[in-house]
Amino acid sequence: MVTFLFYVFAAVAVGGAIGVVISRSPVGSLLSMIATLGSMAAIFVLLEAHFLAAIQIIVYAGAIMVLFLFVIMLLNLGHDYQKDLKVGAFSLVSFATVGAMAYVLSRQLGAADLSDSGPGAAAIDAAIAQHGVVGAIAQPLYTTYVVPFEITGILLLVAIVGALVLAKKNVA
Repeated sequence: MVTFLFYVFAAVAVGGAIGVVISRSPVGSLLSMIATLGSMAAIFVLLEAHFLAAIQIIVYAGAIMVLFLFVIMLLNLGHDYQKDLKVGAFSLVSFATVGAMAYVLSRQLGAADLSDSGPGAAAIDAAIAQHGVVGAIAQPLYTTYVVPFEITGILLLVAIVGALVLAKKNVA
């Protein structure tokens, strides 16, 4: 069951990522990105990384997407987004309906629970036992991956400042 749900959420994530790229409007891209981030949070829940799932929803699908939406609305170029919003909503409802039907079908067919407990799971359990959940995430994030973490923050800051500079030119 876990493996099946992983594939469902992975398909939603890939579909949302494709929607971000091929959408004709920024608002449609934003909705596709929210679907992608939500499905990634669901994958984290399946992997029993509840802290990461909560952070994914609170920070990315919540705060960052609101910030992007604010910038998109600030850069309003007078386009009509109604058609793309309806298509995006239809896609989200379609994914949710297919996922719900697949879940009911798999429950009816009696799918076996195929949880993975390989060597990676033992290393994660040992790190959680030693440092706690937050420490197991923070230790590699702020030691091994500190440079990519900081570069991501700088790129987000540059993108927001660039959007504000573009918006100021259109307003003035």
